[in-house]
Parts: sequence; structure tokens; C-alpha cells
Amino acid sequence: MDEQAEISTPAEAANNALILAFGRLQGAANRLEYILGRALEVECGISHLTFEVLLILGRAGKPGLPMRAIAQEQVLTTGGATRLVDRMAAAGLVDRVEDPDDRRGRLVRLTALGEETTVAAARVHRENIRRYFLAPLPVEERDRFAENLRVLSHTARNTLPRLP
Repeated sequence: MDEQAEISTPAEAANNALILAFGRLQGAANRLEYILGRALEVECGISHLTFEVLLILGRAGKPGLPMRAIAQEQVLTTGGATRLVDRMAAAGLVDRVEDPDDRRGRLVRLTALGEETTVAAARVHRENIRRYFLAPLPVEERDRFAENLRVLSHTARNTLPRLP
């Protein structure tokens, strides 16, 4: 891939190997997001964003997380995270509890229904990931591909400014 290829015309811009590669990554991510997100909605009754928050809370364990941490993990405003968590609480997936380390603070944690939903949705999601994300790739390249995605994800996350 010629990273230094000259771009002086719209055609060169549109056909630049580096720009095309990123466009393919973005296109694949968008299409997979739609396919896998739709499956979660149909089979589990939750959005992909809700599932991601369930996973974040699952990693946090019983104590839960402050709203700010959820917002930072999902690159949401605190208002957006609050609205999402409000909907999740109304659905019985999460509850808010007092933060033992901060009298004014509240933590969000999974309810029993939230735990059950996380597990059921993860099973559906894992199978769809195998089918649409891994199966098209050569077996010998899958681990390296996953590691490269991890590196890209962490680099991008560390580049983002922290939300207040």
C-alpha cells in the first residue's frame, strides 16, 4: 500500500489505497453493526448500544460504575448516558445504588434480569460474530486480525479527549 501516493485529482483521492482501505474498514464495521445489532433487537429485544452497556457493567461486577465511566467507555455525553441508563432501568436491566465511596454519587449495576439478558444476548452475538465476522476470514489470519483491531481500538480510545 503506497501511503505516500500523490493526491492531486478527485480520481486519485477516490482511488488512494490508504483511503480505500479505511473506507472498507468503515463500511464493514457499519454493515456488521447493522447485521449484528438487528439480530440483537430481533432475538433479544435490546439495541446493540444497550448490549454494549450491559457488557461494560458486566466487566465492572457487582459494585457497578458511575454514569461518567459509562459515558466515557461509550463516547457518550453524560446526558446521553443518563437517558440510555434511564431506559435500561425502566426495562429492569439495571438499577442505581449509592456509591459507598461518594455519598453524593450513584453507581449503575446489573439487575438479575440484566445479568440474564447479558448472557443470552452474548450467546446470540457470539454466534453471529462467528458467522459474519470470522467465517469469511482465513483461519490462520483470525488471531492476528483480532490483535490488530485491539491495537487500533486502544490507540483510538487513548487519542480521544476524556469527557468531563
